[in-house]
Amino acid sequence: MAYIIAEPCIGTKDYSCVDVCPVDCIHPAKDREYHGGPANQGAKNFDEVEQLYINPEECIDCGACVPVCPVTAIFELDELPEKWANYTQINADYFKPSAG
Repeated sequence: MAYIIAEPCIGTKDYSCVDVCPVDCIHPAKDREYHGGPANQGAKNFDEVEQLYINPEECIDCGACVPVCPVTAIFELDELPEKWANYTQINADYFKPSAG
């Protein structure tokens, strides 16, 4: 996972990063019903989550999302502030297959 969305996104969910992503790897999208998420993973719909998430399998590490984030919530993995290190796992967990 090259890019992580951290705590500043919580409650904000600004859509600028989604609009510039060339591969549509930031989820959930406002205009999409997931019914189990991308590829039947544990994702939820836009209104059901606190923040946006970057799918590590889809991200091409272009960095286009970073400069457009108005709350500076997107970090390259090796630049993620230590205080938000847990967001690496939070982002990964969003895309894990749901149990059951």
